[in-house]
Amino acid sequence: MAQAPQAMAEQVDVVDLLTAQHSLIRDLFEEVKTAQGEAREEAFHRLRRMLAVHETAEEEVVHPIARHVLDGGDDGLVDDRLAEENEAKKMLGELEGMQPGKPDFMELLDRLRMAVLAHARSEERYEFMKLRDKTDPSTLRAMAASVKVAEAFAPTHPHAGVESATANLVAGPITALVDRVRDAVRGTSGTTDDPRS
Repeated sequence: MAQAPQAMAEQVDVVDLLTAQHSLIRDLFEEVKTAQGEAREEAFHRLRRMLAVHETAEEEVVHPIARHVLDGGDDGLVDDRLAEENEAKKMLGELEGMQPGKPDFMELLDRLRMAVLAHARSEERYEFMKLRDKTDPSTLRAMAASVKVAEAFAPTHPHAGVESATANLVAGPITALVDRVRDAVRGTSGTTDDPRS
């Protein structure tokens, strides 16, 4: 007998969830690159939101556990990922202030795309797969649920310098509220209905 969608959703582990989101992010970069005019701007808003909430959830849930569970987690492995996320947030913030139709926007977007894709590969190879090896399946499923909750309350715009779990938990709720109000006023929520998120 087929499982109900709710039961299947509860079986998704954090590695499957985040690698599916990495795939969605790759698709969103491609959409921004190929779209024109308002469609490019709308695609960029979805990409910006996805990157902001995704990285915040990783910073709040995944990286702290990886720091304590993985060999080398506290010896640079997690810090390297956080540094990459900080750089990506800086570029994403710079892109927010640019017109999507301008050539310099596309040049910076391509630099961001390359950095984000390299970051995603590093996370998948050095962090996610090792988490799967070192963590029991029920914990990985619980982490997926925690990531979804964190994403529901995460800021929707990049905030460079807020990469630690503590900084996200302290600044995150207020920042998220401000971001979501700003999105509502501008009409740019950038939500995605993709089942991978």
